[in-house]
Amino acid sequence: MNTEHENHKLEKRLCREVGRAIVDYNMIEEGDRVMVCLSGGKDSYAMLDILQKLQARAPINFEMIVVNLDQKQPGFPADILPAYLTKLGVKFHIENQDTYSIVKRVIPEGKTMCSLCSRLRRGILYRVASELGATKIALGHHRDDILQTLLLNMFFGAKLKGMPPKLVSDDGQHVVIRPMAYVAEKDLTRWAEVRQFPIIPCTLCGSQENLQRKQVGLMLKDWEKRFPGRVENMFSALQNIVPSHLMDRSLFPFETIQATGEASEDGDKAFDEEPLPKVAPAWPAEAGAEGNAEPARAVISISATH
Repeated sequence: MNTEHENHKLEKRLCREVGRAIVDYNMIEEGDRVMVCLSGGKDSYAMLDILQKLQARAPINFEMIVVNLDQKQPGFPADILPAYLTKLGVKFHIENQDTYSIVKRVIPEGKTMCSLCSRLRRGILYRVASELGATKIALGHHRDDILQTLLLNMFFGAKLKGMPPKLVSDDGQHVVIRPMAYVAEKDLTRWAEVRQFPIIPCTLCGSQENLQRKQVGLMLKDWEKRFPGRVENMFSALQNIVPSHLMDRSLFPFETIQATGEASEDGDKAFDEEPLPKVAPAWPAEAGAEGNAEPARAVISISATH
């Protein structure tokens, strides 16, 4: 197959997966004003690119306004994003806030900066969303980000908690969406090369190689290389929760369980292999009708995980 054909297949797959996520979680509705957060990294560039493609043929009308937060990091090329967005012809707003100085002043040298930086950035974006009248805030997190968050919360937070595709913001005033929740990072890396996005690296924290998130990300990539299908199954598991086979007493009434004398489909099948459910159609329908007829893969058996 030639490169052009492969690129076309990639574009269709990206549109299909983003469209499917939008439908599954009712992310974008008629009349929405979506604030698309653009950082200058490959993920947010791709999100804007794919949302534009879907907007052109969506069955509903919605508006987009792109927002970039210039955090005044030394050497940040402030001209790149305005020039890029002007060329695209999209509405945009550049918010200038010196969070860099705050983070450098508060966080000791050598310590991870991401947590404070994220909190500051989040608060600013919520304020800007209110000022712009945005009904949805779109972030560029993808499937691998979601799995990394799941594992980080398990390993270091002692919680079975991930990164939802849609949620209400911390201040209760906004709906945050992640349209690329189903998209694999490797596809975004390829798409950034195809589209030649003017990538702007994060000089504040991009060099912190020992970040736990980076280590978990490398672990997931290693698993995917050695055990193809494992990452997909982990992601599918987030949508196939069985509370009766976990241990959270607030989700399942373990204390009142009694034998019924009758066979049950919800019995002790913890190690049985079961087929995964088929995926829903994409949004809009023409974004990729092909590809959804493929039967779901069975869960990897226990022996294959060692």
